[in-house]
Amino acid sequence: MSKRHNEHMSLSDALKEFVETNKLQSGLDKIEVHDSWVKLMGNGVNCYTTSVKLQRDTLYVQLNSSALREELSYGKEKIIKMLNEDLGKEVIKKLVLR
Repeated sequence: MSKRHNEHMSLSDALKEFVETNKLQSGLDKIEVHDSWVKLMGNGVNCYTTSVKLQRDTLYVQLNSSALREELSYGKEKIIKMLNEDLGKEVIKKLVLR
C-alpha cells in the first residue's frame, strides 16, 4: 500500500501515482495501442485484422488478407508515426505485419 498523503491531491495526480506505484503503464499502453489501431485504421482494415499485440516497443498486427498486408507494409513508418501521435508518446518503434 502506498503512503497516505495529508495534503489535497487531484484525482488525475492520484491515478498517475497509483499507475507508477503499481507499474501498470505497460498494460495500459497495450490497451491504448489496440484502441488507437481500431480508431485510426477504420472499418476497412479492422475487418481483416485478427490480432493487435504490443510487446516492448514492437507492434505485432495479424491480418487475414495478404493483399492488405502488402499494401500496409509500404506505409509502416507512417502508421507508426500516426499511432504514436495519437498516443501522445513514442510507444511503438517497430511494426510487424503477419
